[in-house]
Amino acid sequence: MSVDPSIQYDFLAPRQIAFGWGRRREVGSLGRTLGTRAFLICGLPIDLAETVMGEISDLLQAEDVDPSPLATIDHEPEISDVDHTAALIRERDPCEGDFLLAVGGGAAIDLAKAVAAMALNKESPTVKDYLEGVGRGLTLTEAPLPILAMPTTAGTGAEATKNAVISSYDPPFKKSLRDNRMMPQIALVDPELCVTAPPNVTAAGGMDAITQLIESCISRKSQPIPQAFALQGLRLAVPAIVHAVEDGTSRRAREAMSHAALLSGMALANSGLGLAHGVAPALGTHCRVPHGVACALMLPTALRVNAKAREAELAGLAAYLFGSEETSCQTSAVGLLIERIEALCDRVGVPRRLSQVGVKPEQIPAIVKDSRGSSMSGNPVELSDDELTRLLEELL
Repeated sequence: MSVDPSIQYDFLAPRQIAFGWGRRREVGSLGRTLGTRAFLICGLPIDLAETVMGEISDLLQAEDVDPSPLATIDHEPEISDVDHTAALIRERDPCEGDFLLAVGGGAAIDLAKAVAAMALNKESPTVKDYLEGVGRGLTLTEAPLPILAMPTTAGTGAEATKNAVISSYDPPFKKSLRDNRMMPQIALVDPELCVTAPPNVTAAGGMDAITQLIESCISRKSQPIPQAFALQGLRLAVPAIVHAVEDGTSRRAREAMSHAALLSGMALANSGLGLAHGVAPALGTHCRVPHGVACALMLPTALRVNAKAREAELAGLAAYLFGSEETSCQTSAVGLLIERIEALCDRVGVPRRLSQVGVKPEQIPAIVKDSRGSSMSGNPVELSDDELTRLLEELL
C-alpha cells in the first residue's frame, strides 16, 4: 500500500489493550486503574451471564472495586435502551471514580459507550438529540465516564472504536453517537470468552471484521496505520474464520479472530468504511437484518463496485493473502480475491441474497435512501441512487 509522503493523520486507540487467553482474570486490577465503582452492562446469554458476571464481580471486589449491575441487553441497542439505562445511572449519582464495564458483543459495548456519554451530559434526556443526522444535533459538553470493554464475540471491534451505533424502528434509522472521548480506555480482550459463541454468531461476526478490514483499507479516508492493521488482520482472519465456525473450541482460531476483530475496530475508527457498511444499517432498521450478516452479504458486491477504482490495492491484498504466483495480473488478482471471499461466505454459511434475509422489492427505495451515512461517504466509487438501486435489485 503506497502512502503519500505529505499525508497528515491522527490515530486513536484505547489507552491500554490487554489481549490474551484467560486474561479476563485481570479485570479487577485493570478496573482499579479506572475507579472504584464499576457499572456493569452484560450482553451474555442467560445461561452464561450469572457465571461470568459472578466471576467478574468477585475479581473486582478483590481489588476494592464495587460492582454495580446496571443493564443487560440481547439485541442491538435502541434509543429506548440508552435512555432507560442512562436514567438508571443518573439515579446513582455518577461521579469521579465511576466507570462502565461492558461484557458482551458490540451491542453491550455500544450501549455502555452511549450510557457513559449520557450519564453526565444532561442537556437532553434522550440520546436521539445527540445522534448524527437526527434530533437536535447536540454535542457532548462533559467527558463520558471511562469504559472498560470486554468483548465476547469477534466481530465489530467496538472495544476499539469511538462511536456507539443506536437504532430506531419508528421512524427507522441507525445512527452513531460519536466522540473521540468515547473510545474505551481499556480493551480487555480474552479470546476464551468467545468459545461459547455459536457458529452463526461466529460466522457473522467474523465476516463483519473481514469487511471492516477490507473497507478501511481501500476507503477514501484510508490512513497508513489502519492499512497496516488491515493487512495483519486479514492474514489472521481469512484462514481462521472457517476453523472458528467449525470448531468453536479451537484456541488458535479464536485468538486469531479476536485479534483480527480488535484490529478492525482500530482500523475503522481511523479510516472509515464503505459501501457494505453504508447499506448494512438500512438493512438492519428496515428488515431487521443483523449487522454482521448484512455486511457479509454486501461485501462481494462492494468489492466488485470498487474493483477498478482500487485495483492496485485489492490486487495487493490478493497477493498478500494468496501468494504472488496466483496473482501476477492485477485484474485477475482482484477477481481471485472476490472469488475467495465469496467461497468463504459460502463455507461459513452466511446468506448471499437479500431475499434470504427477508428483503422485499418494495423495500429497496427506503433502503437506498437510508444508506447515505458516514460509511458510504468513504466508498471509493460514488454511487447514485439509481446505481445503488440496481445493485440491490440484482442481489434480491
